[in-house]
Amino acid sequence: MAATLCLKLLPKQGWLPLAQHVRHGSKAVTRHRKPMHILKQKLMAVTEYIPPVRVIPPGAYESQTKQAREQDTAFTLLLKRNLKNLFQESKMIAVVQNNASTAEDMMILKNRLHKHGINVKFFPNQVALHFLKGSIYSNMAPLFIGPTVLFVSKEPKVSEMLKTLRSSPQMTLLGACIDNTLLSVEGIVNYSKLPTMAVVQGQLVSGLTMLTSHTSSMLQHHPAHLSALLQQHIKQQSPDSSVEAAPAVEKAT
Repeated sequence: MAATLCLKLLPKQGWLPLAQHVRHGSKAVTRHRKPMHILKQKLMAVTEYIPPVRVIPPGAYESQTKQAREQDTAFTLLLKRNLKNLFQESKMIAVVQNNASTAEDMMILKNRLHKHGINVKFFPNQVALHFLKGSIYSNMAPLFIGPTVLFVSKEPKVSEMLKTLRSSPQMTLLGACIDNTLLSVEGIVNYSKLPTMAVVQGQLVSGLTMLTSHTSSMLQHHPAHLSALLQQHIKQQSPDSSVEAAPAVEKAT
């Protein structure tokens, strides 16, 4: 009896009831923010941060971080001092751009330049520009762009430097300061074509000795010849000078 009742009351497998209970209505939402208490609202309004009004417009003064970054360290001051001594002691300072030369090429170039008394110096562009800014060499500042090298010597060795640079195509000459004069690449080439100081002194001495010898030879002539030459000179200096004095000189000779 109980088994038959259970079979009648229990649903069969795969059978669904004809009527189902469905719950209608809004679901419970728990994500809504709770309203702030009135006391907390008043406390937040009282303690709200109000920034002060800026009297100085922004950008008028440099920031403290930038000023601290630009302060010179002990190493920077040492480099500036060495650079200053280098400019005072050297008569030739050439700025050369280094276009990815290897350490071996640089060593060979140093040895070749050292034979002619030219040294190679490395200084950061920031230190060089800071030094040139307040010195008489401020016009050299545009040359310090990218990786640069300095060729310095106590005496101008321009021709030797140009000959050495021909064998190093990765080094490009930008300009130079020779005897406190800023020269471009064309000016450096023209300067190398000038005669040396010894040759100029020899030419000057030979010219002076030629004039003295000519004067002594003229003094050894007859006094009449000298007087005729002086008269001709006076006539040429006068406004009424004529060309008739030339035959008179020829007769006196």
